[in-house]
Amino acid sequence: MSFELPYNRLLHYGGMPHLTDPINHFQTFDPSTGKPIGDIQAASPADVDAAIQAAEKAFPSWSTTPAIQRSRVLHRAATLLRAANDEIARAETHDTGKPFSETSTVDVATGADVLEYYANLVGGGGLNGETVQLRGGVWCYTTKEPLGVTASLTIWHTEEELRFVVLTELCGSLRLAWLQEIPSEFTSLHGETLAQVYTDAGLPPGVFNVVNGDGGIGAYLTSHPSIAKVSFTGQVSTGKKVATSAASEMKYVTMELGGKSALIILEDAMLETAVDGAMMANFFSSGQVCTNGTRVFVPEQLKNVFEERLLEKMSLIRIGDLMDPKTNMGPLVSKIHYDKVVGYIKHGISVDKAELLYGGPDPPVGVPLGCENGYWVQPTIFHNCTDDMKIVRDEIFGPVMCILPYDTVEHAIRRANDTPLGLAAGVFTQDLNQAHTIISKLQAGITWVNTWGESPAEMSVGGWKQSGLGVENGRKGIEAWVRTKSTLVDMTGSVATAFTELEGSKSVAGDRGRPMNWRKSSRQDKGRAVRSDKVCMAVQAAASDL
Repeated sequence: MSFELPYNRLLHYGGMPHLTDPINHFQTFDPSTGKPIGDIQAASPADVDAAIQAAEKAFPSWSTTPAIQRSRVLHRAATLLRAANDEIARAETHDTGKPFSETSTVDVATGADVLEYYANLVGGGGLNGETVQLRGGVWCYTTKEPLGVTASLTIWHTEEELRFVVLTELCGSLRLAWLQEIPSEFTSLHGETLAQVYTDAGLPPGVFNVVNGDGGIGAYLTSHPSIAKVSFTGQVSTGKKVATSAASEMKYVTMELGGKSALIILEDAMLETAVDGAMMANFFSSGQVCTNGTRVFVPEQLKNVFEERLLEKMSLIRIGDLMDPKTNMGPLVSKIHYDKVVGYIKHGISVDKAELLYGGPDPPVGVPLGCENGYWVQPTIFHNCTDDMKIVRDEIFGPVMCILPYDTVEHAIRRANDTPLGLAAGVFTQDLNQAHTIISKLQAGITWVNTWGESPAEMSVGGWKQSGLGVENGRKGIEAWVRTKSTLVDMTGSVATAFTELEGSKSVAGDRGRPMNWRKSSRQDKGRAVRSDKVCMAVQAAASDL
């Protein structure tokens, strides 16, 4: 597999690449130039079926492989990823438009961190079941069982994909998953790359499979009767369709959907920290982060000084050659998405009548020579916004910040919660008691205090309301990929039963027809038999009252 232009990618299932139909392919584009950089083999329903069959074939062996052996595969994969960090990062930069300064320090490294976290967790018995002693001779225990073949529909953030691969493929947990994966059709380079990494790390054929395709192939995969679970990351409307399809077959689902998250700055917040947090919550990855805090609530008394310092620091956003380590902002991921974001900016100006503080719909300064046709957007700030504006209510998924003044903290909290979404939220203040109070009132699944955006492997994350189902990361995240089996064991030698003889009565049948091993209640069973007699008598009395 080549890490040099052009980047051509095939399907990967059963442990090897497949070119099943040379005509059925699509192009992937460099967002910085708008030019094609490679051909991606597209899957057909027959390819999906073949990939699922490969996964089902891998199940018996992989599902019984000891956890420590699966852990070693993940450790080797993490080592291989780190060794190829720069090569993979360069390809990701061409594919996603994210600067090399980001892909080389965040994307691959974060994915490797996640692999190592789950390798250590699972290899150390972190997902063993529990045992409970109920009474003498009676106890129960739980085990974690594999779900079966699972499917993921992924977006273009490599670290997100690596996180999913971990949770399914080894799945960290127990012997789980035989993954079928569909990368985004806009950024499909990394799928086969990861498949090759896992193959080189010793993952058996069929455990991790990649099929590239559009929404039609995604729909076919999620509705396939052999798929036990579907994971989807994307916009709410698509997530609802995927969840509906999965629900018809009672499949397990994990959804990380959209957000319109609130960042609340209190009057006592450290100004530099608040400004830095707001910039990270809006402009990192060109604003293409689900958890971005695009509704920035600032107290009236602090608004002027906050905006002044924010404008001073906007010069620290550097648009330029994506391979230049000084560049920290790139273009948007696709032409379709570029048109959407620019459309929102224009709507904010002409329809919402929002006050433009910085940026706008025009191309930014600093676009490299030869990249004029790329999908570059200025980082944009609107201020004095109101809650009813479209740019305030809709997820834009681009570098667009909305500043909303507020009078009281309680009022800010009510406004922050006034959205059907609930992915993330945060607060900046030096009063930690008040911070915890505010966090407890914010209706969001991921929250931060005096920072924004970090979600390490140890931290379980997931959206509330229409922002998702289930969680990722941490111990809770991995438990979403297994099912629990509970077993109760009784070693007392008898069964507590309601069907016993009443005291002083004799069976009509006598001993005739009784099994050879039948016996009367022993001394140790006497108390239990008496309790059963009382139950029978109570039932008999109730019947006589009817």
